[in-house]
Amino acid sequence: MSPAAPSNGGPAVRLQPAAGQAEAKQHPREFALLAQASDKGIADGGLTSVPKQALQGLVKQDGVEELPGELPFDKLAVSLRRGCTHAQAAGSGDCLGFAAHDASGKLTPFRFERRELQPGDVRLQVAYCGICHSDLHKVRSEWGPTNYPVVPGHEIVGIVTEVGSAVEGFRPGDRAAVGCMVGSCGRCAECGRGLEQYCAGDCGVVWTYDSKDPAEGEAITRGGYSTHLVVNEKFVLHLPANLPMDAAAPLLCAGITTYSPLRHFGLDKPGTRVGVVGLGGLGHMAVKLAKAFGCEVTVISTSPGKKEEACSRLGADHFLVSKDEAAMAAAAGTLDGIIDTVSAPHELATYLNLLDTDGRLVMVGLSPEALPLPPFAVAARRRVVAGSSVGGIKETQEMLDFCGEHSITCDIEKISVDYVNTAMERLERGDVFYRFVIDVQGSLVA
Repeated sequence: MSPAAPSNGGPAVRLQPAAGQAEAKQHPREFALLAQASDKGIADGGLTSVPKQALQGLVKQDGVEELPGELPFDKLAVSLRRGCTHAQAAGSGDCLGFAAHDASGKLTPFRFERRELQPGDVRLQVAYCGICHSDLHKVRSEWGPTNYPVVPGHEIVGIVTEVGSAVEGFRPGDRAAVGCMVGSCGRCAECGRGLEQYCAGDCGVVWTYDSKDPAEGEAITRGGYSTHLVVNEKFVLHLPANLPMDAAAPLLCAGITTYSPLRHFGLDKPGTRVGVVGLGGLGHMAVKLAKAFGCEVTVISTSPGKKEEACSRLGADHFLVSKDEAAMAAAAGTLDGIIDTVSAPHELATYLNLLDTDGRLVMVGLSPEALPLPPFAVAARRRVVAGSSVGGIKETQEMLDFCGEHSITCDIEKISVDYVNTAMERLERGDVFYRFVIDVQGSLVA
């Protein structure tokens, strides 16, 4: 069950008493649903009211015809409660997720235990989780050995339901997000520069799933295809209030993966001529972000049929078909930079020739095979070939705030968790427009 959209104004149901940390801890899923439906935000005393229209949408399946002006939270929680959606899940523990158990990559219901809250931890009730192409590689053990069972997911948004005693930046009811990382050493030069994604400490970066986590005694992290997370506050992000949670989820990977290189390589200035290779989950975000920076954007694709989508809907200024040799030759030297999002083998020389002197081609798509680098195409005009991972925590928050200011979200297809294996098959075929997002709170109940 997904929450109804908050209404602006109109009658509201007052929660008496207000629902605070104790209520959120006792009924985390129900509290999270009410927090999303509320248009008043969370006051210091907790959740105080919910618009009647939004609340009616949440409880109507229980046959509630009329809502009074005042209700105790406990009674509402009972109305919102649902039974476990996957009672036959393997394993045991307080968290319910979907996990792959071998290199077939098939995901099935799986129970496991999340760690107890430490003083600096935040508990996040997961609302939505995007499906990244790296999830597909990981569940199939295509990027080196995977530690099974693996629970994927690193594009996570939800509601804070509990905070540790030392947490200062979050409180129950806050909209929050978790991206690709949940830990790093915090002491090395890279961490000191806000580049936790390149942590060079003993533990290295702790990825959100399939990574050893010193905070859990070297246990393996498990991601957002699950009912809730427990994460150190330093790796939890604030989600702007104006962004819809489902369409904002992929920003935590697809958004930051394209935002970071645009910023770092100086491709974020008005008038900068930016090319985007590939118009998938990463590519369409690169177009949106570059346009918001004021860049002149050219989409380069193997598919002529994507021109209308690229230019008319996403706002790209130009479109090139990479197989059209004449058009590519005519465009030689016209770009200041290229964001290459293609994760399959392809010829770099085709795109390097589009760069002007000192142009930068930045690879964010990760091909499983080595790509030949033609030295003459690089040396001819002092071109640079570079790569970029995700961004650090500070930069990821900056990206979310930028997207909030410009109302940028991902184009998504929302699915239930039971559709996830079909979604993975479609993702492999490129049959998604442009990102699958799992409605966790509506289809996965512990």
